Amino acid sequence: MATGAHRRPPRRRPRPPAGRRAALYARVSTDDRGQDPETQLRQLRAWCGRMGHQDVREYVEHESGRKGTDYRRQLAAVFEGASRREFDLLLFWSLDRFSREGMAPTVMHLQRLASYGVTFHSYSEPHLSADNELVRDITLSIFASLAKLEAQRISERTKAGLGRARAQGKTLGRPRLPVRVRERIAGLYRAGKSAYAISRELRVSYGTVHARVKLLAGGEGKRGEED
Repeated sequence: MATGAHRRPPRRRPRPPAGRRAALYARVSTDDRGQDPETQLRQLRAWCGRMGHQDVREYVEHESGRKGTDYRRQLAAVFEGASRREFDLLLFWSLDRFSREGMAPTVMHLQRLASYGVTFHSYSEPHLSADNELVRDITLSIFASLAKLEAQRISERTKAGLGRARAQGKTLGRPRLPVRVRERIAGLYRAGKSAYAISRELRVSYGTVHARVKLLAGGEGKRGEED
């Protein structure tokens, strides 16, 4: 061995990032018979262990991903926990397990998480994850652009469909609610029930009930002023 030769110091392995508080979100649709959310949770827990994250909360949903927070109570609870900074990272199996409402609502959900300082990670789609601020901002910007394009396409298709309907002499607009249903909504509202509870009880869409309740609230306010 030549004199004066020296060994190179061993390369230091980069330290893994400090573990974070992670919340796990698993969802199966009511139509997905035979599916068990535990299948998703097992792998999500294992990933947390490998990455050194602490599993602090698990949210399990049995509902269609096409519905929003008015119908998905666990998703609403996710945002409530995020707003209180109960966790730093939301982990889900895939983006369609988190939301199937369309690009624009999904982007709004992710931006809402970001506004609370919470990042997200898609287990089966790591390229969609936002574990650091730079990647998160780029990902959300791309999603927002795609959402805008999707909204434009939907608008164009809607306008084209309305044009065809008018040309065929069809009556446009939603059909009026039957008087009996309007009276039931009014009665339940005056009994103190929320729009969500009324929607569930009468099996009428939340948007329809909410619009009707706003009319009722406005009408009662005017009557109060007159009295």
